[in-house]
Amino acid sequence: MARDFAIKFYNSKEWKKCREAYKQSVNGLCERCLKAGKYVPGDEVHHKIYLSPDNINNPDITLNWDNLELLCASCHSKEHMSKYDVVREDVMFDENGDLIRSE
Repeated sequence: MARDFAIKFYNSKEWKKCREAYKQSVNGLCERCLKAGKYVPGDEVHHKIYLSPDNINNPDITLNWDNLELLCASCHSKEHMSKYDVVREDVMFDENGDLIRSE
C-alpha cells in the first residue's frame, strides 16, 4: 500500500504509463528471478531509490527507468522486509498483501 505522500503520484497518468511501458520493456518477468534462471511474472514496478516526501516530485527518481525494477510479489516482499533483518523462507505475501506459506 502506498504511503500517504505517494498516493497522488501512484494514481497519476504519468506513473501508470511509465509503469506499463517499463513492465513491457522487461517482458513482464521478475528481474531478480530471471537472474536466478527462473521465469516468474513480475507484479510490482519497484523504485530502487525509495520514494520519500523529499523526492516524490523529482521525475529523475520517480519516472527514471534506471531507478525501476520489475519484481514478483515474493521478491518485492523480501526487498521491503530485508530492512528489518527478519527473513523467513517459508512464508510470503500474496497479491493482496496477506501472509501465506511459500510453495
